[in-house]
Amino acid sequence: MKVVKEEDEKLVFEVTGESHTICNILRKRLMQQDDIKSAAYDITHPLVGQPEFEVNSPNPRESIALASDTVKNEVAEFKDAVIKAFEE
Repeated sequence: MKVVKEEDEKLVFEVTGESHTICNILRKRLMQQDDIKSAAYDITHPLVGQPEFEVNSPNPRESIALASDTVKNEVAEFKDAVIKAFEE
């Protein structure tokens, strides 16, 4: 991850090595937070472009950390469900 621009209530960062998959779920979890004014990303080139995120909130770093934790917990729950399903 590389910070491109940071202001009081705005953070623009590049997500190196990722695609729409992780970016879209992160954007959705960010938008579920009440204090988020906007959260969006863009991949300028479909083959070599890196996703660039923009998050606008009172504390963008905190908002990103919270959304990331939410995604991490959801992935862990999904993994446990898959493991349990294959054990049956």
